[in-house]
Amino acid sequence: MNALEKFTREYDFTISPRILYAAISTPEGLSRWFADLVLLDGDVFSFKWEGSEQKARLVHSKDNEFVRFLWLDDFHQGHHLEMQIVSEPMYRSVALVVTDYAEASELDLSQRIWDAQIKKLQRLFNA
Repeated sequence: MNALEKFTREYDFTISPRILYAAISTPEGLSRWFADLVLLDGDVFSFKWEGSEQKARLVHSKDNEFVRFLWLDDFHQGHHLEMQIVSEPMYRSVALVVTDYAEASELDLSQRIWDAQIKKLQRLFNA
């Protein structure tokens, strides 16, 4: 198995941290932009995309600030996905900072996939 490389992406939003948090922390919110279907069983989220499925445990969260999932599949074993909301009320800005992992050879592709998924999320709130 190849080692995974950590990467971080930051995306700007024009919505409140509370609304953004619901989109990144609930099965309903995540199903609107992250995966085709998201199910929750206890603290384990099942993410389903066109014939594939990945499971992750919600290991840490803070309302309106961040979520951290620990992937449970063999490929991502021991790696997490974190989505953090950074808000600057004085400037009325909200950003979503995503931290994920990918193989070095797939890093560019993984970042482009995140860019596309986040564009989908941004369109939900700017329509």
